[in-house]
Amino acid sequence: MKQVVQNMRTGQTELIETPVPALRPGFVLVKTRASLVSAGTERMLVEFGSKSLIGKVRSRPDLARQVLEKARQEGVLTTLEMAFNRLDQVMPLGYSSMGKVVAVGEGVDGIEVGQRVACGGGGYAVHAEYAVVPRNLVVRVPATIDDESAAFATVGAIGMHAFRLANAQVGERIAVIGMGLIGFMAALVARAAGCGVAAFELNSWRLELAQALGFVAIQPERALELTPTFTEGQGFDAVIIAADTPSSEPVELAAAIARSRATIVAAGAVGENLPRKPYYEKELFFVNSRSYGPGRYDPLYEENGIDYPIDYVRWTEGRNLAAFLTLIEKGLIDVKPLITHRFPIDQAEQAYALISGKKEEPFLAVLFHYADQASEPTPTVQFSLPQTPSRSKRSHLPVRLGIIGAGNFASLVLLPILKRTSGVELRGIASAGGLSAQHLGQKYKVRYATSDVAQILSDNEIDAVVILTRHHLHAQQAAAALRAGKHVFCEKPLAINDSDLTLIRDVLLEIETIGSANGASPLLMVGFNRRFAPFVQALQQFLEPRTQPAYLHYRINAGYIPRTHWVHDPQQGGGRLIGEVCHFLDTIVYLLNELPIKVWAKGLPDQNWYREDNLVLQFTFADGSIGVITYLANGDKAFPKERIEAFCGGKVAVLDDFRRLELVKGGSRRVERNWLRQDKGHAAEMRAFLQAISKTGSPPIPYPQLFGVTQAILAAQQALHSGKEETISYMDLG
Repeated sequence: MKQVVQNMRTGQTELIETPVPALRPGFVLVKTRASLVSAGTERMLVEFGSKSLIGKVRSRPDLARQVLEKARQEGVLTTLEMAFNRLDQVMPLGYSSMGKVVAVGEGVDGIEVGQRVACGGGGYAVHAEYAVVPRNLVVRVPATIDDESAAFATVGAIGMHAFRLANAQVGERIAVIGMGLIGFMAALVARAAGCGVAAFELNSWRLELAQALGFVAIQPERALELTPTFTEGQGFDAVIIAADTPSSEPVELAAAIARSRATIVAAGAVGENLPRKPYYEKELFFVNSRSYGPGRYDPLYEENGIDYPIDYVRWTEGRNLAAFLTLIEKGLIDVKPLITHRFPIDQAEQAYALISGKKEEPFLAVLFHYADQASEPTPTVQFSLPQTPSRSKRSHLPVRLGIIGAGNFASLVLLPILKRTSGVELRGIASAGGLSAQHLGQKYKVRYATSDVAQILSDNEIDAVVILTRHHLHAQQAAAALRAGKHVFCEKPLAINDSDLTLIRDVLLEIETIGSANGASPLLMVGFNRRFAPFVQALQQFLEPRTQPAYLHYRINAGYIPRTHWVHDPQQGGGRLIGEVCHFLDTIVYLLNELPIKVWAKGLPDQNWYREDNLVLQFTFADGSIGVITYLANGDKAFPKERIEAFCGGKVAVLDDFRRLELVKGGSRRVERNWLRQDKGHAAEMRAFLQAISKTGSPPIPYPQLFGVTQAILAAQQALHSGKEETISYMDLG
């Protein structure tokens, strides 16, 4: 399908061919008929993308400071590579559209195939021939409303939410500063609600349009002249600022024209250096409008489809979408006069040339239209690449990989490593949204990109599958890939509960029985990369031969992740204990070369801020060794992340953040350093995986440890909740 994106590296706005996104439970697949360009928001993205690297740094000094701090901790080369990879991405444009439903996901009620719907949400209601949109961001379009008007629903909801935050009553006087698209929406809603509206705008063309639509509209410098007459000497009851400027002049003007104890709502991106004197003397209320209503940025509402009870939250973003359409249906709002330009989606670049100022002509609402015969909703895009020579049946090289998941780990870590690794061919890459797979597939010369995971699993030309999806999908996808005869590299964790772990065990036993008759069985590996790090391997060799119990302390300054992040979701991420701490236990298991037999766990109080991610775990081993993991989210990211201390048989070893290893024995001290980069073992683990497939036929991580670490972590979670030391039992691996 065709989709409009902003390439953040080149600065180009592009119309690309990308896979149709995969339908998910709680979502609907919509064939787009019209979408509205939000000139302010989208122009800001386009302008940022077009800046040089220095320009990007200057516009985001906060991010520049983070990069410098990261370079200090992790090394210059590591940081530069990650920064350039992060910049090299494409951003989907658009968030206000309408179309016809072509498929409905599991669990969706009240929406049927064939219905016309208005869609909202950045990353969902995009400028594309097809979109997958969550149920709470889709509303039915009344039959009397045309497609173009329906495409305004999301932008209209932004104006409506700003008006609601003003707490205005019928008959009150409202000022709107800045008559861009959002300003017009707020003004139209306020007038439909029975308020008197005055508009202030610098642009003469938009000023004339506002006057033609019946608003009292003048330039901002004449605001103090108009205010006494329009408000009967009282000042405005509310001021909605919809301007787009880094200047604080709009908030200063708002204070000057507002009555005492009025509300000022910032719906635009403006400077907010509030002058204390007028805001204090008038006791003004100032509030930032958060997009189009309650539910915005809440994954439970937007992604999981959990609506807020209407008795407690009357106007959510979804209900605002529907309410704006109702105003259009009743004739209280007419958005058609605001439309200045219409483009077929094939001419998207012309539209962005217009809003970015490359064409000197006035504009306001810019619409994209989509042909009735849109591209077929194919989940796959093929890339034109040179044919590779076919390999003989006896050859194991190159190993042909299929990638499932195209998020940050794939783009920032794994794919750059695979690009530098010999003996590997990237054949297919899949992501649910399709766009990230398309971008990475093209960048790293993958044969095809798809939104259909089944295509990766059924591709007979793929030898091994790399699973990089969210945690709850790992076990099911790994089991399906193994059953399809593929070798599997699964990023941690392998599973987030006992039943998923049992599923993988049973599949391995099943295919091993089959494989003994038909040849080698597929191999399974989990992304426990730290055991492959050179410094960790050097530390392990230093401790050997070990004749006494050891004490190991692994401290992790993990950093805070908001409670709403999917990693904390028990159903998707499993929590940080299961999803992340498994890394560090595996390192201890590797260093001691045995699994723990007991675990005790204690956590700091969450205080409704953390989510079981400030933990102390103590693992006891059969020989008396003790491994302690201190995992903390309450620290400062400016402090180094990881530190391992090991004491055993007159030896001491300290590994600081994979950049400095200190080994002390017999009174002598040896220090090794990585000055320019960290090496956490990612490249070495991929080499080990490929070598196991092509040469050794043995899993790089022994299965008892691979499964045992997950079982020990699940036992640690049980100990955390029970408050008691728990004995760890391990499953029979046959």
